[in-house]
Amino acid sequence: MNQHTHLQIDNGSLEENVKEYCKLLSLPVVSTCYQKLALEATKAKMGYQEYLYAVLQQQVIARVDNSVNARIKKANFPWLRSLEEFDFSFQPQLDEKLIRELGSLSFLSTAHNVLFIGPPGVGKSHLAIALGLKAASSRKRTVFFTAESLIQQLIAAEVSRQLPLFLDMLSRLDLIIIDELGYLEITAQAASLFFRVISRRYEKGSIIITSNKPFEDWGQIFKDDVVASAILDRLLHHSYPFFIQGKSYRMKQLMGAKKTDRKE
Repeated sequence: MNQHTHLQIDNGSLEENVKEYCKLLSLPVVSTCYQKLALEATKAKMGYQEYLYAVLQQQVIARVDNSVNARIKKANFPWLRSLEEFDFSFQPQLDEKLIRELGSLSFLSTAHNVLFIGPPGVGKSHLAIALGLKAASSRKRTVFFTAESLIQQLIAAEVSRQLPLFLDMLSRLDLIIIDELGYLEITAQAASLFFRVISRRYEKGSIIITSNKPFEDWGQIFKDDVVASAILDRLLHHSYPFFIQGKSYRMKQLMGAKKTDRKE
């Protein structure tokens, strides 16, 4: 008996059979582009291998794009902002060169942390999300939390006895972003859980944190100077801290809007 199985073309047009095979092989892009590329291949006098490569390349590009979009969605960003959109001229004291270098994501391979410290409205969250978007777009496992949402999930995981699983999930991420640390009071229980997250990722995975409180006030955030010191010790050991004391973007936008209204 012949060991080779020969695929038979079913009754119907060649186009229908090609589409059926693409469906069976989960190649939707090939199904929609192969005819157009065949015409282009004929005009360009491509060989069979070149044509096959061109068709498969379209499918790969689409699959990579879908993967990137999926990672951006899983990251749970509240909104999307890029480094290119950030107005460094409005915050001239920031080290623009260093922040753009961080956009290369080299800090992830060395498990360095990035901390943006400053008053409300100066662009801390924008920069954190921009770096997170770079990471997710490079197919790095990235998740965004507000400090409040992270603490709520930690407490819920502890109550449901799922804390070890939740901490394991967090430890496997390439990047965690914790936004708005310092806006809300943190209980002793929450401070202990927060410390466990930081401790598990120490020298193993990167964290980006934004806070409106200077480091010397973190004892107030966690209501415990010892816990605050232990958290800061691990965060700052391998880190890029940025202290932003410039003007508020939101106030800039508000004043701009008022000026426009006056002119009208």
